Amino acid sequence: MLPSLLLIILEPELVTGLPDFTPEMGVVFALVLLALVLFVTEIIPVDVTAIVLMVLVVVLGPWTGVGPDEGLSGFSSQATITVLAMFILSEGIRRTGVLQVVGNRIIQVTGGKPKRQLAALVGLSGGTAGFINNTPVVAMMIPMAVNIANRTRVSPSRYLIPISFASMMGGMLTLIGTSTNLLASDVSERLLDRPFSMFEFTQLGLLVLVVGSIYLLLVGWALTPARIRPREDPMETFEMDDYLTELHVREGSSLAGLTVQAMVETLDVDLDVLRIRRDDARLEQPLGGRRIREGDILIARTDPSTVRKLLDLPDVALGGGGPVQRVDLGMKPDPSLGQDPDEPDEEEEDSADAPRQSLVELVVLSDTRVAGETLSSLSFAQAFDAWVLAIRRGRGVLHKRLDRIRLKGGDTLLVQAGPDAVRRLQADRNFIVSRVIEDSGFRRERIPVALGIVGAVVLAATTGILPIVTAALAGVVAMVATRCLQPNELYAAVDWNVIFLLAGVIPLGIALERSGGAEFLGQLLVAGSYGLPPVIVVGIFYLFTALITNVVSNNASVVLMIPVAVSAAAALDANPFAFVMAVTFAASTALLTPVGYQTNLMVYGPGGYRFSDFFRVGAPLQLILTVVTTLGIGVIWGV
Repeated sequence: MLPSLLLIILEPELVTGLPDFTPEMGVVFALVLLALVLFVTEIIPVDVTAIVLMVLVVVLGPWTGVGPDEGLSGFSSQATITVLAMFILSEGIRRTGVLQVVGNRIIQVTGGKPKRQLAALVGLSGGTAGFINNTPVVAMMIPMAVNIANRTRVSPSRYLIPISFASMMGGMLTLIGTSTNLLASDVSERLLDRPFSMFEFTQLGLLVLVVGSIYLLLVGWALTPARIRPREDPMETFEMDDYLTELHVREGSSLAGLTVQAMVETLDVDLDVLRIRRDDARLEQPLGGRRIREGDILIARTDPSTVRKLLDLPDVALGGGGPVQRVDLGMKPDPSLGQDPDEPDEEEEDSADAPRQSLVELVVLSDTRVAGETLSSLSFAQAFDAWVLAIRRGRGVLHKRLDRIRLKGGDTLLVQAGPDAVRRLQADRNFIVSRVIEDSGFRRERIPVALGIVGAVVLAATTGILPIVTAALAGVVAMVATRCLQPNELYAAVDWNVIFLLAGVIPLGIALERSGGAEFLGQLLVAGSYGLPPVIVVGIFYLFTALITNVVSNNASVVLMIPVAVSAAAALDANPFAFVMAVTFAASTALLTPVGYQTNLMVYGPGGYRFSDFFRVGAPLQLILTVVTTLGIGVIWGV
């Protein structure tokens, strides 16, 4: 097929029946190419790219056929509003901590057997993702899976990729499982006057989930690597032994009397003071304004080169004692170095009353305001009263000049934080707290209420009592009225990048249809697959969409490919809805890379995976699902 398709593209005049290529098509194809380049390279954030495309589609209206009203229709689309409401409903479920309760039950029921645990986690992830957006499902399941793995001495890596893959497949159980389904329903209604019902594809979705789950339990278990050891001390995971140092402030030291911040500025070194031991007391963060006294022992994050620099100072000696190095700073007083040591220090907290500091593993989400920023530009320490000790990026661990490192999606931060800071981090939608020994403050007494609200939304939409958008918005009101969510938590619950992405790419799909470009591409693909049965062409569309979804947004691939698929079906005199189903299912199975789907990137850091791990586990499954989905579409809807 591929050689013939290339020949047709290069020499279209050799094929009869193709519509004439027009300047309007050229303009829209140029916009599609620009969209693909920007989505793949992420030179600018994907949501900004979507807005740029929306503006260009409207500005080039004489060629795209899209005016201002249609250009802005993405913001008023029922798909966009429904997705927004589902994010809030999912947050209401997350705040109750229901999955954490289920996680504890899993450990009891499975008896610590890894295969049973994997089956329970895959089943829970896949089944839940049919009714709660799969992105927050994975966000809730990461800490649960890590906790289960560590308590039963299994590598967390063995569980996290299967959880991500299961959530993708489970998202195809119902209309509300993913934002992609809602967007595809909107496009299908516009092109075919046939939106999806709540359980339109549940039969096929269940088949896909069962086949995929069997693969994950049998073949996937063998292919998924154990990258992280169970119950590993975070200090070992982040290779911190050589990066924690004890600084002993000896009698007569010039550091005495300085604030901690002034000491760091004076020494001009890469140093973060995490704790001060003073007599029998332990002083915790924040420490920047606290004055140092003679005899203090400062526990600091630094690196061997800084230790050597400190040793070059007068009267400094390296002490012994365990993996934490001890450096004695016995410099003579120097009035030019800081404040008067006799100034009164602020009132100190007794160590017994000081809030207990915890080590927290924090995953940076992609497509958020945090990605691309530094800890310094975010004022992370000031905003959260928490301090980053190290950053794990892929297989490497970063320790030096952490405040200057630009964060990337998938980075895992080792953070020291108190109880209040942990709760703020758990509420922040830019991060996932994947590991912490703290009570999370879930509203467990609201579990029945939150589950009842989501059940009522599904029931109302399924029975036709209310349109799904109305039912979802009513559910949002109920979440707030019953105090499952606080009003100030609504905006933080929404992934605004997805909302703007949806609103921005919808006009491009309209332009592809209006210009005749979709019909041209559809007939081009039909000509390239000349002589093949329609069911095989459906499989080709599935596989092609699945491949491009690994490099562009799944929502963008739906908008671009559904019009082309409908045109191809018309040229083949086949069932267009079957082609729509193929594209919809394929767009939610980006199994080959960690960057193809948000849930993959979310588990990338906590699992300590390599980029190639996703291809190794996902490629066979991608081929299996291509066959299963194509044949299932043929049996259920006909081609």
